[in-house]
Amino acid sequence: MATYFWLLLAGLGIGTIASMIGVGGGVFLVPLLVLTGLVATTQEAVGTSIAGVIFTSLSSSVAYFRRRAIRVRLGLAIMPGALAGAWVGALLSRHISSGWLAVAFGLFLLYPAGVMILGKQPKELFSRGEGKGTHPAVGTLVGLMAGLTSGLLGLGGGTVMVPALMLALGLDIREAVATSLFVMVPSAALATGQHALAGNTHWELAIPLILGIVIGAQLGPALGARLPKHRLRQLFALVLLYAAVNMVLKGLGLR
Repeated sequence: MATYFWLLLAGLGIGTIASMIGVGGGVFLVPLLVLTGLVATTQEAVGTSIAGVIFTSLSSSVAYFRRRAIRVRLGLAIMPGALAGAWVGALLSRHISSGWLAVAFGLFLLYPAGVMILGKQPKELFSRGEGKGTHPAVGTLVGLMAGLTSGLLGLGGGTVMVPALMLALGLDIREAVATSLFVMVPSAALATGQHALAGNTHWELAIPLILGIVIGAQLGPALGARLPKHRLRQLFALVLLYAAVNMVLKGLGLR
């Protein structure tokens, strides 16, 4: 019983932070489940984590939709590309040695991470607008590239999507976070079904996490709206930096 209580609290914290910075929460959930020994394998941690990610995305999307922060049309344009890219990336990962690709991508992520740690927004270095009139095809292409990278390298969708929306389309950090979470809903649902059918999902662990996540994902957008945008960018940059370093280490075979 104590374990489930702590999982509920962990879900509350993870849901709050993840919804503030536009990630599904897997970057926190997987290490939590593995390091505490609650699951036997990383595959089980991923399968249990993704069940929480779908509720982070759903609950956060509801909260951001109420605040009119989601670029709905852009998100709908991105979804097909993101799903197709993730599927193709997963197939390619079986045939391509992605070590140096992971290193290259990890080093690339250091750029937006470094810029945002300084409190700036990547788009500020370019002379582009806010992306209000972006053609849907551009959004589909961004989704395809983000999904491909995610499927090929195993990187969380939001870790790729948020900087992509800011760099390629010039979105504001809050719009990028909200739209990223909205786009994640169908891909997280698809992945949840696949892992559940494979027997990798521990529902007895997922349910208390989900309960906490649903509550936290409602709190995150409210807290994020009160934070100055440069602080929100810095918070996201720390997670991006963590992902970048892990990609480089993974590519070099050091983890």
